[in-house]
Parts: sequence; structure tokens; C-alpha cells
Amino acid sequence: MARRLPSQPPVLPGFSYVHILGSGGFADVFLYEQNMPRRQVAVKVMLSEVVNDQVRQMFQAEANLMAQLSAHPSILTVYEASVSSDGRPYLVMELCSSSLSERYRRERLPVPEVLRTAVKIGSAIETAHRAGVLHRDIKPSNILTTAYGHPVLSDFGIASTLTTQREEDSVGLSIPWSAPEVLLDETAGTVASEVWALAATVYSLLAGRSPFEDPEGSNSSSDLMSRIARAKPQPIGRSDVPASLEALLKRAMSRRPEARPASVIEFVRELQAIEAELGVPQTALEIAMDEWALGTVADLKDRTLLRPVAGARNSPTSRRRRRRPSGLDDYQPVGTVREATPLPRRFSHSRPSAPPRGLQAITWLLIASAVLVIGLGATALVVLLRASADEGIPVVSDITAARSDGSVEFAWPDPGIAEGDLYEIEVRGIRTATQSQPRFVVDTAPGETVCLAVTVNRQGKTGAQSAAKCVDVPDE
Repeated sequence: MARRLPSQPPVLPGFSYVHILGSGGFADVFLYEQNMPRRQVAVKVMLSEVVNDQVRQMFQAEANLMAQLSAHPSILTVYEASVSSDGRPYLVMELCSSSLSERYRRERLPVPEVLRTAVKIGSAIETAHRAGVLHRDIKPSNILTTAYGHPVLSDFGIASTLTTQREEDSVGLSIPWSAPEVLLDETAGTVASEVWALAATVYSLLAGRSPFEDPEGSNSSSDLMSRIARAKPQPIGRSDVPASLEALLKRAMSRRPEARPASVIEFVRELQAIEAELGVPQTALEIAMDEWALGTVADLKDRTLLRPVAGARNSPTSRRRRRRPSGLDDYQPVGTVREATPLPRRFSHSRPSAPPRGLQAITWLLIASAVLVIGLGATALVVLLRASADEGIPVVSDITAARSDGSVEFAWPDPGIAEGDLYEIEVRGIRTATQSQPRFVVDTAPGETVCLAVTVNRQGKTGAQSAAKCVDVPDE
């Protein structure tokens, strides 16, 4: 089918048209130069033939959503939204490059770069979820790149709020990256389906193709939907992609939503663990911290001021630190030894007599003994504290397993984990996942034995590992 020609760019007050950037099903994107402040911007303009009440509502919803979320460093910034003189709604946005969606098709992207991009985009999606918004069109072409190389998520045009979403909503779909339950109209979108879409996007950036695309066969919509319904993606086919990353992507694209990571932030934390496994710098999360983001300036100042130790306000040491020294000769940092000042000559004959040598020896012996006792006591205290900390980490026990068609679901009772504790999952002797939920689904093959063990991780420290639970899968 022939591609349509772009629409006529509208005349916008304060902006000068430069050239066309791209076209979509409902809108064109043009490059304009803003007169004040002077900068180049991307302007998304709705097509006149599709503008109706429903499209206007979609446009208004997108403008409002982007305005609410675009303060996030990994969400495309919106500068302005309005309606042109010919009645077409438009958005004025930050100018970014779409090079990533072209690069992954023609060249092999480095694994650390893909992980870094995935953590940043995952942070943006998690931020949208916490605001009650589903993106519902996560795919490589909706990841743009700023002038400084920072990935940003764009196109919330078919996004919906979690609170007002209806199952019968009709939305546009990008089939290769859509979860099976969305394609089969079981839901219009959920957090679980967004986990799938993000995982499918990460897979695409690594493999150079969508997860269910057959390089040698037919890839019609019906072919893709049939393969996605079976949810068995082919191996990525790169030796530099760690097994733990392939296992995570496969689990995040499980046919059953409950077998996927429970949230995007959980998926992102597992990506960070894989960065640590590869020995590359861990990409920081970009999640708004409500405590300070909602506070006043005065509250922020109070929380960042250093406070004096109780009881030290009137101490000689605190007074000496606060007093501004009048000169270098008067300055004496705390904890340093100052050279003794020579006595005036007329008192030079008044030197104190030294103690007897025997008394000196006894004194030094007592001091050495005291230092040794203190050192041994401190060592013992550290050992006791470490032992106490290790003993405080709960240990998982009583793991159960239930077989189903092509998989085994392992589960265990809560051993008493605290907030922030995570389960480290080991399958077939390989650490496969880090998660918060007390269950894990493993895809199996006929005739194999599957073993799973669990360790609780508390603030980066792991406790004792559980006994492995093994299941023999019968031959078909």
C-alpha cells in the first residue's frame, strides 16, 4: 500500500516551519524553529481528516499526560499544546532523534548500552504507572534520543489511566511488541502487559528483530499473533548476551501474566543485577522520591543541614571549632599535635625532672596492655555484630512445586522478610532472578530435572540458601 503524502504544515504564531520529520497514522511531525526563545522543536500535528470529538479528546489527554510526566528525564518534554488556525490540534515538543529505532536493525548494539537504555526507559514507565497511567504502545520506535544521548519515551497517544480504563476500549496496537492477552482482547492493557512490551523491546534491541519475527519465514500479522500466543521466543543468538538476561526476558514474556515480574520496577532491578554481573556501572533508577518532591524549600533545607551532637553546644571543643582563627599560627585542627612553644629563657632552668626508668617501663607496659584489651574487645564486638546481622536474615524453607503443561511453579511461605528484602532465585545452579514475590515459574522440557533454591537478600547481603527443591519432569 502506498504511503500517504504528509499534510500541509500549519502556520503557527511564533514558529517558522523548516521541514517534515515523519508521518504516522493520525499525525505528522514537523521541524519548526521557535522564535522566542530561539530553538528547534518538533511539532506533532493531527491530520484534519481524522480530527473529530474522540480524536480531540485523545489529543487533549496526551497533552495533559505528557505535561504531567515530561519532567521525568526519560520522558519526552512537551513545551506547548494548542490548536492551529485551521483547526488542527498540535503539540510542541523537544527535538530528539529516532536513530535508535534504525540502529538496532542495521548494527549490533552493545549489551551495556541496551541495559542502560532499558533501565532508564523502565524508570519512565514505572513513573507513569505510579501516576496511574499506562503507555500501551511501548516499542523501539517510541524510544527517542536527546542531543546528549539520553533515551526518552515518547508517544503517549493511546495511553489510558489505570483508574478509568475499560476492558472494551479499542486502541491501536503494535503487534510485534504486544502481550498475548492484549492481542486476544482479554484486556486493553495492564502493568503485566507493559512488562511484556518492555521485555519485547529490550529483546528487539539485542536481537535486531522483534521476538517473534521469523527472519526466514512469513511475518504477517496473523503469523506474528499466532507465535505471540504461544509465547516461545527464539534465542537471541548472541554469545555476549548473558544467560541470566535471556532467562529474564523469556520470563517477562511468559504467556501467563502472573509468571512475569510483578512490576516494571522489579524487572528493572533485575536488569541492574545483570549489569553488576557483567561488571559494568549500574544505571541509576530515575524514580521520583515523594518525601522530598512534595516538601517545601524550608523542609528541604532542614533535612540537609548538619545538626550538632546533643550536649556538645557548650563544650570547649565546639567553641574552638566555631571560632574563626585570627591567623595561621593560631589555627589548630582537631586531632593534630601542635609543636610545643619554647619557654622564655628566664624559665629555661625549670625543666621538670623525668620519672624513674622503672616507673616509665611499668607505665608503658600498662598502656600497651590496655590497647591490646581494647583491640581484642573491638574485634570481638565486630564479629558478634556480623554474626547477629547474618542470623537476622530469614531463611526460606518448605518450597513446594506444582507441575503444569510445560512448566513448574515453585512457591514457598514468607519466612518473615522485611521491607526491601528480595528473594534471589537459583535455577539449575544459575542465579536467574531477584524478586519480591514468593513464587517462581520455570519452563521445562520433557525428561529433565529442575532444581530451585532461594536466598534472601537484605541490603546487598545474602543469608543462608534454602535446600534445593527438585522436580523430575516425565517424558512425553
